[in-house]
Amino acid sequence: MFTSFYSLSARPFVKEIKSEKMFPSSSHQELLARLSYLKDNKGIGMVVGEAGAGKTSSLRAFAASLNPALYRAVYFPLSTVTVTDFYRGLAYNLGLLPAFRKVDLFRQIQEAIQDLYSGKKVTPLIVLDELQLASTQFLSDLHLLFNFSMDSENPFILVLCGLPALSMKLSLTHNQPLNQRLMMRYQMDGLSKEETKGYLEHHMRLAGANYPIFSDSAIEAISLVSRGWPRLINNLATTSLIFGYQKGLKTIDEDAVRQAAVELGM
Repeated sequence: MFTSFYSLSARPFVKEIKSEKMFPSSSHQELLARLSYLKDNKGIGMVVGEAGAGKTSSLRAFAASLNPALYRAVYFPLSTVTVTDFYRGLAYNLGLLPAFRKVDLFRQIQEAIQDLYSGKKVTPLIVLDELQLASTQFLSDLHLLFNFSMDSENPFILVLCGLPALSMKLSLTHNQPLNQRLMMRYQMDGLSKEETKGYLEHHMRLAGANYPIFSDSAIEAISLVSRGWPRLINNLATTSLIFGYQKGLKTIDEDAVRQAAVELGM
């Protein structure tokens, strides 16, 4: 495989990278700062960005930074589940045996969150992903579910995550009860050309590269084609390395990147 050809000790650009080894892009650092603010003040925040922007990776890094004795992280990708499916999934992730009726699930979840916060001094961190797919009914239920003590306290941290369409959906009149409760909003941007260069070099160093494998023209092409989105950079760089290995290229040039982009349909 290309790892031995390029004298690498590991495969680069894998998503299994440890949180502490993630590339500290300006967007990633800013999101962590916003999440830290939300942690200190509790309540509801929203993170949006294009597919592959690194939203989930940054949220994973934030969750990993929390003291497990003081915080309990729950990640729930909405996808296209029903409201009741969501209630049951959230109850299960909170360590509960889900009740059958929706009204009982509602009570179970609220009591579990309150017990964690007040009884065990543990703050639940709940991340709901893919929320751009949420129905109006779901968002309405979400507003009610996370209303404690007549909206006088927030014994939780709730992060709503999704594509930019989520922001537009919440701005609609019928979603204002939830939209107005957002304490933090952030939209992730792609990496700049300079950050893309740093990102590539960072991941290649982690993989054990001992010389520059991507030429300057290749890096510029990757930045242009990927538009700075980390997932696209990963796919493009990996495919370029495979192509370079097949062609016996010790250095990845612009043509290799273009060939990889064609293969990926980019």
